[in-house]
Amino acid sequence: MKISVIDAPLMKDELTKIRDERTGGIAFRKGLMHIGRYLGYEIANSFDWVEKHIRTPLDMANGIEITDMKNVIIINVLRAAMPLVDGLLKVFPDAGVGVISAFRGSAPDFDISIDYVNVPKIKKNDVVIIADPMVATGSTMVRVLEELDKYGKPKRKVIACVIATEYAVERIEKKFPKVEIYTAAIDSELNDHGYIVPGLGDAGDRSFSKP
Repeated sequence: MKISVIDAPLMKDELTKIRDERTGGIAFRKGLMHIGRYLGYEIANSFDWVEKHIRTPLDMANGIEITDMKNVIIINVLRAAMPLVDGLLKVFPDAGVGVISAFRGSAPDFDISIDYVNVPKIKKNDVVIIADPMVATGSTMVRVLEELDKYGKPKRKVIACVIATEYAVERIEKKFPKVEIYTAAIDSELNDHGYIVPGLGDAGDRSFSKP
């Protein structure tokens, strides 16, 4: 499994802001969107490309074309991932978008129910990016990955998240060893309720609850 922790200063700055309990809903959503964009840039840097020769108004020039940009599908794990997906779409404006509504039950079992699925057909040249801000126990992500297997086998499956845990990474790797993870941080602890510590709280509630 490939794990990329993006610890650039801009990413760290945004992560610090949204971790802060004083950050309100609007600023929190904007922070998730910015982090989604930064993750998108890092993912795009790993894409396949070809050399391209073009003519400027003055002469010929050498450049490249990132061929994978045409083959992106973003999976929005509702509801918390919505701002993160907004950021990813700034980098991948031509991407197809699928939606999976998943609900994690309470401790200790954390059973996952899938309430709604609308996913485009996945082709062999596609790069599928699964967006979910918090990958805590890994239960939801494993269930989502299992569901996606019904829609085709892409070239790559990439998880884009804000924070993951060591436990979740190990659990995902055991069942889906070829999946890649791009994240802003990996925290070490989970509390008895399955929340990441220090984490940033419930991303969905912080994004969409009234002040």
